[in-house]
Amino acid sequence: MTRSDDTVNTPPIMHTDGETLPPETRIGRTALAVSDLAEMTDFYRTVVGLTVLSRSDAGAVLGVEDTPLLVLEHSPDAPERHRSGAGLFHSAFRVPSRAALGDALARVREHWQLDGASDHGVSEALYLTDPEDNGVEIYRDYPRDDWPYGDDGRVRMGTYPLDLGPLEAASAGNPGVPAGTDVGHVHLEVTSLASFGEFYVDTVGFEAQAEVPDARFVGAGGYHHHLGANAWNHRSEPVGGRGLAWFEVVLPDEEALDAVRERITGGQYAVTETDDGIAVTGPDGIEVRFRA
Repeated sequence: MTRSDDTVNTPPIMHTDGETLPPETRIGRTALAVSDLAEMTDFYRTVVGLTVLSRSDAGAVLGVEDTPLLVLEHSPDAPERHRSGAGLFHSAFRVPSRAALGDALARVREHWQLDGASDHGVSEALYLTDPEDNGVEIYRDYPRDDWPYGDDGRVRMGTYPLDLGPLEAASAGNPGVPAGTDVGHVHLEVTSLASFGEFYVDTVGFEAQAEVPDARFVGAGGYHHHLGANAWNHRSEPVGGRGLAWFEVVLPDEEALDAVRERITGGQYAVTETDDGIAVTGPDGIEVRFRA
């Protein structure tokens, strides 16, 4: 979630005076532009534990059972992401149990390298980096009734050391993620937190949930965050090159999709119709897709 150990219990500066997203809103697929398709596919299959659902020279789709979660778009000529470019901080794959998180820890230790592990008060999380320098989080939520809340009614999130012993003990040695795994959230690196808030909160309708120094977290339905954004690395240019291609927000019905379409159409960002919804290139040139 954050590299800061401080939990901030003050109302976030972002707000919305308009409509908010339905509580059933969730993150769908995340797409990455990748140079080495074989290596990246193998990483997300072997280390993260996703299943390869389809593959061609143009790319691969990975997920769990029949549900796609990650799209790898083969872009062999794409340059590396610029050091000052906005984009992905991490994709966060949410597993449904501590046993599944323990299995993920075992896979990372066997096949890769763990970058870090944290207890956020609302979740416990493992962090790693894929072969093309995209951040990856694998986490599981604590029961919502156990989440800490501040006096302002907002969820409190922090970053504390995570004892890996219980995860090791819980592992059943499964080679892949179980049914119920999804993309719990996407964390972005942005050039402007104000622009992030104006688009994703004031226009799209996410609700501000928490903030830490130079980072904001927004969600729907009281979830601790479906989207995070930080300015820790002082990015100053739009997204480009390898890395994040787009991500998807899934709405519960066509009525909710129409409402989002109407709110965005009235602003500065152009809406493009797709086969199953709409696509918008928002702040920092980051494409977000919406579907019902």
